Amino acid sequence: MDILGGMFTVRPKGSAEVLLARRMKAISLLGEDLSLNEIARRIGCDPSSVMRWRDRWLSQGEEGLRVRFSPGRPSRMSRAQKRRLLRCLIRGPLEFGWNTDVWTTRRIVTLINNEFGISYHFTHVARLLHGMDWSPQKPERRAVERNEAAIQKWKDTTWKKVKKLLAAGRPPDLLR
Repeated sequence: MDILGGMFTVRPKGSAEVLLARRMKAISLLGEDLSLNEIARRIGCDPSSVMRWRDRWLSQGEEGLRVRFSPGRPSRMSRAQKRRLLRCLIRGPLEFGWNTDVWTTRRIVTLINNEFGISYHFTHVARLLHGMDWSPQKPERRAVERNEAAIQKWKDTTWKKVKKLLAAGRPPDLLR
């Protein structure tokens, strides 16, 4: 029972085939001259569902009983706006006044609000970006000035000597 005292049922989980079989069972029980309430009790659903399935069966046949995809609420951003958002994201956050080159969902919320006048929660922006094939990335924690060749040379020479001395139990001069 819900808080208002009314009964409600949720569509049972299962594949489209399982749900279609359940609906077909309800239709076959209609042929036995049972009431909608009795069929609903046997199937485990609301009588209004049985009535809805019956009406679809009469107007569309088995096709009317098939499970249809529920697309959910339409997006507040059009496809053109989403393409424009991607172009903005590619330009980078520095272009829009932030002082680091890392997009966060909160920054993107602000960008969408400023550019399109649409307000989203930051957790929804993550789903929106995922739907546009963008995934979260972690910035590399390495200095831009890093000299890979010098680092490799140090590892090949100095570090090997340090490791040998540490393995022998003697602290190297470099660490004193």
